[in-house]
Amino acid sequence: MAVRIRLTRMGRKKKPFYRIVVADSEAKRDGRFLEVVGTYDPMQNPAAVNIKQDRVADWLAKGAKPTDTVRSLLKGAQAQPAAAAE
Repeated sequence: MAVRIRLTRMGRKKKPFYRIVVADSEAKRDGRFLEVVGTYDPMQNPAAVNIKQDRVADWLAKGAKPTDTVRSLLKGAQAQPAAAAE
């Protein structure tokens, strides 16, 4: 079973909200998933990203592959705490 870290769409029409989930790569976009590891709200200014870093690191160590969009969200989330510390 190939595992991906990807987005599932929530919210309503024209008001998207996404969960960052770990799911089988063959499952439907909004179908069955293994674990919710974060959220992404693009409607806020700036976009709100909440990620459980420890759980994502655990899944990456197990071989899960993030999608391109999730990869960019993870990079942005790692940069935020460093910028806040300065």
